[in-house]
Amino acid sequence: MRRRLRALVAAFSALPLALAVAPSAHAADPTTMTSGFYVDPDSSVKRWVTANPGDGRASAINASIADTPMAHWFGSWSGTIGTATGAYVGAADSRDRLPILVAYNIYNRDYCGGHSAGGAASPSAYASWIAQFAGGVAGRPAIVLLEPDSLADYGCMTQAQIAERQGMITGALAQFNRQAPNTWVYLDAGNPNWASPATMAQRLHEAGLRQAHGFSLNISNYYTTAENIAYGNAVNSELGARYGYTKPFVVDTSRNGNGSNGQWCNPSGRRIGTPTQKGGGAEMLLWIKTPGESDGNCGVGSGSLAGQFLPEVAYKMIYGY
Repeated sequence: MRRRLRALVAAFSALPLALAVAPSAHAADPTTMTSGFYVDPDSSVKRWVTANPGDGRASAINASIADTPMAHWFGSWSGTIGTATGAYVGAADSRDRLPILVAYNIYNRDYCGGHSAGGAASPSAYASWIAQFAGGVAGRPAIVLLEPDSLADYGCMTQAQIAERQGMITGALAQFNRQAPNTWVYLDAGNPNWASPATMAQRLHEAGLRQAHGFSLNISNYYTTAENIAYGNAVNSELGARYGYTKPFVVDTSRNGNGSNGQWCNPSGRRIGTPTQKGGGAEMLLWIKTPGESDGNCGVGSGSLAGQFLPEVAYKMIYGY
């Protein structure tokens, strides 16, 4: 908040220098309007640490995971969504910190994978939900990751379903552009092993990437930062060649310290990665998935639900075993 006026002036004066990159729908830079990233005091890992002070794993989990700025995921479980996002960004704003939010409620969510199936009851229900989401954020600075996997998860969808999904994403971007002028929104672009750079560039563009600030990579996955940077640059090469613009991108580094072993659902032997920060080869390296939160009933998380915090998994992820 304290830096907002200075940031707005700087952003407007810098606009002519950014013509090689398709401009964001917003001029303001939320990273300069705040004094660092927000640490959620009520995250699943913080709640576990608070409830288990005598557990021998608690100190390491608190220091290595719970105190790192991470994204907060919002979906059907969040209650009245505008109230929920408003409270969250309001708490961050009161501390002059930048919150990271994930919108995860698109109609037919995880339609082909199934582990995180659910979402809004219809496209119109989603349109209402995301409008309220953006309205809750309003003019306060924020980062939003929009619907992880939604543009990579086309494998079993019909062309009509794909067009329907693209329309929901485009509509969501319009809401953020109208209601949340100090938010950077990133469309999710999957991971380096999901779709080719050319395919992903096309999907991003057709879903309205021009109207977003950028795109996100590796959410809830394990590929190394270097692999993601190479992929993000390849996607931008395709965007530039086909459509005449490029976009900044961010990488989820929360669980990529040991890279991928080819499995995506609670694989063993993974490790936490570089903590949330600006730069690092991408626009930002972010912890978007909380280390220790399950991917579903699979792998070392057998018997768990997607999103459930598993302290033993978190503890092993600190040390990479």
